[in-house]
Amino acid sequence: MVRIAEISCGTEYSGIQMEIEKAAQMVGGKIFVPEIDAADIKVVEDDIGFHVASPGLRVMMARAKAIVEGKVDADGIFITTCFRCAEGALVRSVIRRYIQSSTRIPVVTYSFTERTKAGALLLRMEALVNIISKKPLFSRTKQEGITAGIDSGSTTTKAVIMKDNEIIGSGWAPSTGIIESGDEVLGQALKEAGISESQIEAIGVTGYGRMILKERYKSPLAMEEVSTCSKGALFLAGKQKGDATVIDIGGMDNKAVTLYDSIPDSFTVGGVCAGASGRFIETCAKRLGVSLDEFGEMGAKGDWKAVPMNAYCIVFGLQDLVAGLASGGSKEDVAAAACHSVAEQVFEQQLQEIDIRYPIIEVGSTALVKGLVKGMSEILSVDMIVPPRPNLIGGVGAAVMVSGMKDLEEMR
Repeated sequence: MVRIAEISCGTEYSGIQMEIEKAAQMVGGKIFVPEIDAADIKVVEDDIGFHVASPGLRVMMARAKAIVEGKVDADGIFITTCFRCAEGALVRSVIRRYIQSSTRIPVVTYSFTERTKAGALLLRMEALVNIISKKPLFSRTKQEGITAGIDSGSTTTKAVIMKDNEIIGSGWAPSTGIIESGDEVLGQALKEAGISESQIEAIGVTGYGRMILKERYKSPLAMEEVSTCSKGALFLAGKQKGDATVIDIGGMDNKAVTLYDSIPDSFTVGGVCAGASGRFIETCAKRLGVSLDEFGEMGAKGDWKAVPMNAYCIVFGLQDLVAGLASGGSKEDVAAAACHSVAEQVFEQQLQEIDIRYPIIEVGSTALVKGLVKGMSEILSVDMIVPPRPNLIGGVGAAVMVSGMKDLEEMR
């Protein structure tokens, strides 16, 4: 079992402690609370350099200090505070930075509610366990043999076939039935590659439908998308050594992952509302009667400052779009405002949960929307790296990582 140290305040009182433990157990992890002495609590504020009013938060800080000083052994760390507590949010960030500046232990942060269930935590726990237990796969710099990767996403399903570090076939289809869409895109990729399914040595699967596809294809690797997308992004961007940040603005949720020497060490998943997702971009494009490519081109040319738009909600965002057009704004300006709004919300909602490392790689299908890439570049004051075929990163990551499964099993 992977040992995950929980650094939290109030989970036992909110009634979600059992949900946290259940989520960890489902993916092969075991939650434990670091033991500390009362004396540690008295001096921890001065040691860390941050003072708080809550005694519970001082206990959190002391637990973090015990891990940093090597008094407690942990494979991974789960830091969580109540979403209602502003001071807790500050401490959560302080502790994360404190741990990451002194250790290389993977960290996940989360703000819980009294309604949090194990299912909401599962992706984060699974990613944390994978980063720890399958670390050699993240360090792998090449793909060998003939392998395939299928990414069963919330909006689209993608497949790639790779041979000795090169993509030789790919497929894409809207996600309808998980098995039907998986079969369709794999068939497309096989046709383009000019090979039969029997020639594939291993198939790796990822995304929302990964567990169903794992059974369908007898896959030796079924991995959540935080891990596969990070690996695929580094591979396609040619940045497989050193640090980086990967940002994926998806159809339903967004991911931001920091990597230390190619290994994910912190990430955030989610978003407050659809106004910060690719679905908002798609909806705006339909409202303007243009394709996503056209919308991206328009957004790259327009002036986002000409049209006020910053609603978290997709409905209110569309109201801003209509109001902008009605007040004489051009379609280009409206598109630019929509792209900038999504970029701004990703920055406000998610990038505050991690410490950005450079370079920053933007991936996913939305990375093909030029206006959105421009918006992210403007918000972060840096040129975003968009690798070739950024919409295939999940499948590429799965194909690369599954090619190393045999070596991983031999190591064990």
